[in-house]
Amino acid sequence: MSTEVAIQTEALTCVFRRFWRRRQVRAVDGVTLAVRRGTSFGLLGPNGAGKTTFVKLLLDIVRPTAGEARLFGLDCRRPEARRPVGYLPENHRLPSYWTGLGLLEFAAALSGTDPRTRRRRAGELLELVGLGEWGDVRISRYSKGMLQRLGLAQAMMHSPALLILDEPTDGVDPLGRLKIRSILQELEQRGVTIFLNSHLLTEVELFCKEVAILDRGRVVLAGRVRELTAGKGYRLTALEVPERLFEKLRAQASAAAMRDGLAEFHFPTREELNEALDLLRAERCLVESVAPSVSTLEQVFMRTVGAGQEGPCT
Repeated sequence: MSTEVAIQTEALTCVFRRFWRRRQVRAVDGVTLAVRRGTSFGLLGPNGAGKTTFVKLLLDIVRPTAGEARLFGLDCRRPEARRPVGYLPENHRLPSYWTGLGLLEFAAALSGTDPRTRRRRAGELLELVGLGEWGDVRISRYSKGMLQRLGLAQAMMHSPALLILDEPTDGVDPLGRLKIRSILQELEQRGVTIFLNSHLLTEVELFCKEVAILDRGRVVLAGRVRELTAGKGYRLTALEVPERLFEKLRAQASAAAMRDGLAEFHFPTREELNEALDLLRAERCLVESVAPSVSTLEQVFMRTVGAGQEGPCT
């Protein structure tokens, strides 16, 4: 396996055996995946798709039934493979009797950071996540959003080369999400690999460059966000379109609609688009916009896995 990637798996499989029901559950089913160094990667999937189990396999919290996983070219079961990794789990629990500063220093001590560095680093990260004035306050007084930001700071204490974040913006208000996204973008620019496990598709689309979609433990779609959301055809909107011309263009378009005097058409090819523009100009109609058709990541997700799918494992 290549050392040019941060995460690489080959046919990674995890089967949970439920003896009391006499059946097996394939939480992760033959996943082969590569995450390049220095990129932002999103792992998506419906509830029960196997996303959290996949992360636990990477961190050696759960052992695979078959296949292998490597971090920076090393078997993830080796402790040295996980040293450059920062991890923020979903629904993390932090001791409420700690102060924010105390927690960060403790986390840094566990990673082997020397006392002088960890004190300085803790203060810098509290400022970075917007908790500079809360360092000496007990965690019991922190809100859900503050706990998420503190958890992110904890994951960054030892300056990891790879950040694995499980729902990092869960419970965070829009301004907090913007702040976290800004922090992660800055880290990515410094060469840190960001692996994001989230069900917030809008957040993933705004931040991640690449994604993979899991469904029932298998990768059903993977690629660059820009390429996956690129649509086919063109969208044309115009005003003051006579009814007879609208009907003519609707017969030529793949889709058409009229809303409050604004006509909207979708044409599969550039040639059909230009023919429509010629007809509209000949009638002196006001063309408001012409743009390539695009899909949102949510639309891509729903086309791929459908709605309302549930599974037994996460």
